Amino acid sequence: MTSTPLPGTEDLRARAKASLERVGATLPDGAGLRARTPITGEDLFDLPAARAADAEEAAGAARAAFPAWRGTPAPRRGELVRRLGDLLRAHQDELADLITIEAGKIRSEALGEVREMIDICDFAVGLSRQLYGRTIASERPGHRLAETWHPLGVVGVISAFNFPAAVWSWNTAVALACGDTVVWKPSELTPLISLACARLLERAAEDTGAPRDVHRLLLGDRAAGQALVDDSRVALVSATGSTRMGREVGPRVAARFGRSLLELGGNNAAVVAPSADLDLAVPALVFAAAGTAGQRCTTLRRLIVHRDLADTLTGRLAAAYRKLPIGDPFDPQTLVGPLISPRSYDAMRDAVDRATARGGEVLAGGGRRPADSAPGAVYAEPVLLRVAEQFDVVREETFAPILYVLTYDTLEEAVALHNDVPQGLSSSIFTRDQQEAEYFLSAEGSDCGIANVNIGTSGAEIGGAFGGEKETGGGRESGSDAWKAYMRSATNTVNYSSRLSLAQNVSFL
Repeated sequence: MTSTPLPGTEDLRARAKASLERVGATLPDGAGLRARTPITGEDLFDLPAARAADAEEAAGAARAAFPAWRGTPAPRRGELVRRLGDLLRAHQDELADLITIEAGKIRSEALGEVREMIDICDFAVGLSRQLYGRTIASERPGHRLAETWHPLGVVGVISAFNFPAAVWSWNTAVALACGDTVVWKPSELTPLISLACARLLERAAEDTGAPRDVHRLLLGDRAAGQALVDDSRVALVSATGSTRMGREVGPRVAARFGRSLLELGGNNAAVVAPSADLDLAVPALVFAAAGTAGQRCTTLRRLIVHRDLADTLTGRLAAAYRKLPIGDPFDPQTLVGPLISPRSYDAMRDAVDRATARGGEVLAGGGRRPADSAPGAVYAEPVLLRVAEQFDVVREETFAPILYVLTYDTLEEAVALHNDVPQGLSSSIFTRDQQEAEYFLSAEGSDCGIANVNIGTSGAEIGGAFGGEKETGGGRESGSDAWKAYMRSATNTVNYSSRLSLAQNVSFL
């Protein structure tokens, strides 16, 4: 642990309550859901849990608000998002406090998540004036062919604990600008930051005159999420979580002919080529593998390093791992906070045991740092583990800070290893060889939705679309043209001539 003692649960409870009060949110009375902090491993508050009936009511209210919101000019919809961004700016510290308290993120990462929310609001405000269609050349004289985009309907957002606010904002800011209404079912592990975000959006709606039910929050468990998934009034379900969850959500939404946007598991790898700048690579790899205590979908889980560099690079990484400050995420010196729960540590230890049983060698980490004042909290040492081949456990995503090290001889071999996993989210290569970099980015290279050169797998900017292929689900959120997932397209043909011309030279009457 770091030298700084952990804050007490009572102190965290008071800090959370003060943060909620400053954003204008109140703790609802009830039971069925517990707000918990991984910093001490103890409960903070009891909260009411939404039931299936509550999900149905929220979907109905959002659907009733949709016609008015759909008919609001897009730049005016952007004013709601602009006001939300202003409120997020004004309450960055309070929101970051809640993220740290509930998700265990270190201070800079918590503030970074809030910054991401602000940035996507800025993006969505601009988007509200850029929902462009296109004009298409018509084969018929005196005709105009066009593509237009229209609001889709109610968007259901199901988010995960590790980015409890940012993923909501990616979906919500863009969906609102596109003219959709939103029902949000956050992770049951992070209800407090959800209450704060929902209240800020409610305030923004009050300030701009937007319909009250343009956004609804559902604090609940699996049953509330399932009701949202099955509701035919929800046009799009955007779900972030495990591949297992996606296997349930996708078919259920498809069965009612709804749309789904899935952001699921990642088993991300970085290739380190012989020409790599190791002074650049080492800090990038350590952050990608150990940042957020290994609990990002973009966390680096596999390192594929050229055989000639393997000993040198693993030696430097092991030395860096041994120096990582682990402990209180509010301590500015801390770089690795707690795992979300003891179950996460159990999964981590099981994966390490399976790997070592197959001949893997632990080069650094793997232990648990005890905290006498918080026996229920889990502070784990990130693991660096060398393996000879990519066997079953290496091909799985373990949501914990484990980095498996493999070696390669040719770049083609490295890419084959890289792509030989079920997931396809984020990837990177460290090289100063342009030919190697371009090959990795080409259709013959990485099969992931995100492919980087000389940076790690984590830390995507909001300007680019975020998402992956294969078992990662195929969804795209945030920037670029991801907005199209939240709208429906229409093809329009306008005949401005005085003759009826049929396509394909068809003659009739």
